[in-house]
Amino acid sequence: MSDSALATPAKPVPLLDLDLLRTLVAIAQTRNFSTAAEVVHRTPSAVSMQVKRMEELVGRAIIERGSRSVTLNEHGELLLAHARRVLALNQNILSKFVEPAESGIVRLGAGDHFTEQYLPNLLCQFRDVHPGIQVDVIVDNSKEIADAFRRDQLDIALLGCTDANYDGLTVELICEEDLVWAGARNGVAVEQVPLPISVWEEGCEWRRVALEGLEAQQRDYRVALKSAYIAGQRAGLSADLAIAPIPRSACYGDVVEIPASAGLPDLSTCMTGLIVRKDPSAAVQMLADRIHALQPRKAA
Repeated sequence: MSDSALATPAKPVPLLDLDLLRTLVAIAQTRNFSTAAEVVHRTPSAVSMQVKRMEELVGRAIIERGSRSVTLNEHGELLLAHARRVLALNQNILSKFVEPAESGIVRLGAGDHFTEQYLPNLLCQFRDVHPGIQVDVIVDNSKEIADAFRRDQLDIALLGCTDANYDGLTVELICEEDLVWAGARNGVAVEQVPLPISVWEEGCEWRRVALEGLEAQQRDYRVALKSAYIAGQRAGLSADLAIAPIPRSACYGDVVEIPASAGLPDLSTCMTGLIVRKDPSAAVQMLADRIHALQPRKAA
């Protein structure tokens, strides 16, 4: 018998479990192990072990840990792109054999902050449980969302608000979070006079609170950047063009919370309110119930 016939057969390429890939997607969306653990219904320690297992399988680190959040490095981003394809393919395969129990279309309007902070996880979880329900999403400022709801163009609206009433619409408060002053890591915009700030339109509650606080301090300021979306604000803050009042959860990467030693005025909280049409279909009610599962809470 030849030596080649006696050679030890090569080991097969290891398989990445779908649960590992689902956890990777949750981490990418939440940038937090604890929140990702809630999404995949595991403990934070179990999520850490799953990350360790993925890193062992691919043979390199995929996560960068910061003081307040975690992000994927270049290897993690590459793995994430393939993970999403594999999970979508898995769902597509099963759909050929399993008829979804529910179907329908839900028209959802959401403000920018809710979209960035909560919506990706919410919709991913909802799609996994109700693959036959199509959710069409509009992201806009709260005034436009409210107007679209009044015109019966939306089934569910999620708006930024300060109490249980938004311009005559009764809303249910579901999320609350601290507003903080934020700027570039090691930035100097906060030291400039006049103070360059980034805010949005006159009807924006974050703008009102910030400007009233600065005026009460008699601090000289100028509006250096206007953006209706947090992504635009974060870009300006990262470039050290301005500072801005934003939710604490939006402080990550190169955008950080400005310490109290800067002497900036205290800010309030930002809230998200929910409105559901009075005659919801079964599909609409299912998504509303999923949103309710968030429960009112104040983010740290």
